[in-house]
Amino acid sequence: SLPLPYIAEGHASPKIPTKRIRNSAQSHEVHLAFPAKRLESLEISSKSYIPEISSLSKEGELEMAFALLSEMDSLDINVGTEIFAELLQGCVDIRSLSEGRQIHARLLKSGPFFHKNEYLETKLLVFYAQCDCLVSARELFLRQDRPNVFSWAAMIGLLSRQGFSEEALLYLCKMLENGNFPDNFAIPNALKACSDLGFIDFAKSIHGYAIKLGFSECVYVLSSLVDFYGKCGFLEDAMKVFDEMPERNVITWNSLMVGFIQNSMDEEAAKIFGNLRNDGIHPTRANIASFLSASSNLRALAEGKQGHALAVTLGLELDGILGTSIVNFYCKLGLIEDAELIFYRMMDKDEVTWNVMISGYVDDGQIDRALDTCHQMRRNNLRFDCVTLSLIISACSFSGKLALARACHGYCIRNSIVTDLVVASKFINMYASFDRITCAEKVFNVVKMRDLVMWNAMISAYAQQGLSAKAFQLFHHMQLESVRPNVYSWNSVILGFLRNGNVGKAQDMFLEMKDNGINPDIVTWTTLICGLAQNRYGHDAILLFNLMHSIGIRPNLVSIIGVLLACGNAASLRYGMIIHGYVIRRGFLPSLSITTSLISMYGKCGSIVTARKIFERVSYKTLPLFNAMITGYSLHGHAKEVFELFRHMKDEEVVPDDITFTGLLSACCSAGLMVEGLQIFTEMVLTYSNSPQKEHFGCMVRLLARFGDFEAAVRLLSEMPLKADGHILGSLLAACMEFGEIELAEDLSKYLFQLEPTNSANFLTLANTYATSGRWKEASKIRAFMLENGLKQNLGCSWIEIETEIHVFVADDRKHTEADRIWDALFCLHEDMKLMGCRSIIDS
Repeated sequence: SLPLPYIAEGHASPKIPTKRIRNSAQSHEVHLAFPAKRLESLEISSKSYIPEISSLSKEGELEMAFALLSEMDSLDINVGTEIFAELLQGCVDIRSLSEGRQIHARLLKSGPFFHKNEYLETKLLVFYAQCDCLVSARELFLRQDRPNVFSWAAMIGLLSRQGFSEEALLYLCKMLENGNFPDNFAIPNALKACSDLGFIDFAKSIHGYAIKLGFSECVYVLSSLVDFYGKCGFLEDAMKVFDEMPERNVITWNSLMVGFIQNSMDEEAAKIFGNLRNDGIHPTRANIASFLSASSNLRALAEGKQGHALAVTLGLELDGILGTSIVNFYCKLGLIEDAELIFYRMMDKDEVTWNVMISGYVDDGQIDRALDTCHQMRRNNLRFDCVTLSLIISACSFSGKLALARACHGYCIRNSIVTDLVVASKFINMYASFDRITCAEKVFNVVKMRDLVMWNAMISAYAQQGLSAKAFQLFHHMQLESVRPNVYSWNSVILGFLRNGNVGKAQDMFLEMKDNGINPDIVTWTTLICGLAQNRYGHDAILLFNLMHSIGIRPNLVSIIGVLLACGNAASLRYGMIIHGYVIRRGFLPSLSITTSLISMYGKCGSIVTARKIFERVSYKTLPLFNAMITGYSLHGHAKEVFELFRHMKDEEVVPDDITFTGLLSACCSAGLMVEGLQIFTEMVLTYSNSPQKEHFGCMVRLLARFGDFEAAVRLLSEMPLKADGHILGSLLAACMEFGEIELAEDLSKYLFQLEPTNSANFLTLANTYATSGRWKEASKIRAFMLENGLKQNLGCSWIEIETEIHVFVADDRKHTEADRIWDALFCLHEDMKLMGCRSIIDS
């Protein structure tokens, strides 16, 4: 029994006298009896506190409400279930877990009459559910003999929010089995669970059931249906529900906007925001945040600024939702200074806000600012989450800071974050960018439960390194682990084969994609076009580009650059000009990368005048632009123009790179400019501090050999820090044939035969060197050796393009339809060369 205190007038209340009887077995209290009038007075005093405590609880003034509870205790006024219920509701409203647990403890101490009260039990269950305390909520739920609709709704909502979507739907089914009908709280949470799981049919059944239950005019239920259909991509159904709603609130409008944004229909989302304004509805922070998201995706600066201005006009607080959205908008549009102004004005910044600002710095290339912001974040006592660490890893990759990346890896290991799938995938990409493929493998092997993103990260790492066999092996391994590859997986494997020069296998993978239900995307087409062009399959790349265009896939910047490279390698001037016209029509011409590719293409196709015209039209000339023009002139042997461009570069204060010096030295080789070549080589090393690469050493060796200075050429080969390849040694061997350097040719051949045992060109060069010196016996032995080992001469091939037809010519080939006329023309040219005193290949 509860003690019944005597209440005097005023607030002074003496303690109730009690007589305690204690023994070893038991103890209990004996209370004095009070007249009936005193009991009635006590009840009235208890009820007088209820309105005030209820009002304070609803206003979130829990501290004052609990002070009144303490006052009641001091006056020994009995606290009834209504007051506990009001206090619990106040704890629910502001998610005050600590105070709610105090109430729970008070109820347990007060005895079964309180803590087994069905009304209070439900209130407690709802409280723990709203505070996301799954264990406590589940324990209370299991204690209830017959859970009511509020208990079921609380558990369904809690499970749905915490990601236990399947269990939430099972609770919904059990609720129906127990004869409880879902209310307007249970249905929206069940729809959320369906959207998380992608259970379309289940959700449609809930939709029909909700209509039967009479929720066809419930704004809350209908808004959740709009949200579900929008998130799952059924925008027509979302619009249908939206249009049929008798009443809409700001949540409904925002649900529709979010659905369009998530389905990349940002223009439609912006229009919905306009309709919201036209209907006279004042937008909330969430509405403006969604509008800013759509504006940033559309790169609509003016519209986004209007959204920002509207937030200021309405006096909306820069909280975590709105403030972060504005910062994100300005960061995505590259207006970092504007983003900083908003960021530093925000009083309450959470991890999401800091991450958005750091991401903005990383995307803008301000790596040091990004890392400094990370330090500020720690000084504000905020921990790095997985997103923060992913951004730090990306910053390390962009800036080449391997030591910092390893320190970040150590932090993840110490804080048990290294197995997080997002962080682990970032580490794999980062180590791959540093060519630390072994470290990437270690990170991959540590994580046991891998998702598709992580498998793709490791496959991509192998592909970037040209390790096509490992990429292909992992591609099959992931399928054995029941992880179905997506288009990104296929693209990575195709890239790996192309990087390794295995063009045939890459093309086979491309054809297999459709058989496996995967449609090639623009990245697939672009990867294959660029890979074919880089592997000298120019005609195949052009045909593939035509096919892509014919099936309605619009080429992007990279695919156009790839096909222009293919046109240059295939010397297809006509098709290159067609692409040039397409570039002009599509408005790609202002792109410097496209302009550079056009100059390179025209230079390789022999139209150096057109290349120069395009070059002159560009007002601001960059290094790649100069390099393309220098390389084009070098291919045509125009050394004078090459040196003029080099002087122009110096005047424009454009610093040359390795490609520039390769073009300059190649021009010197073509024109036989020994002195100028030595000057360029010296200037490269001393003035610009560029370390010579194989291409530069090769040019110098060819230049020295051309003038017969084989001693200097051999000395340069022996002193160069890089190992000479077959291309450099082969060019020196060819020079030996011209000058009759038999001994050096024999020494070079021995090394080349070991280095390139299947390269027939080296054997032929040595045989021709012997023949030039009259040593026919040795020449015959070399040719006999080639026949015995199946080494065939790589026949020379050339082609010209006349109108729409490409004519291919192979040495000693008489299959062309106009072969007789062609050979007659060659004979006339041969005779003219003899009259001019020139020795032709036919003579030799």
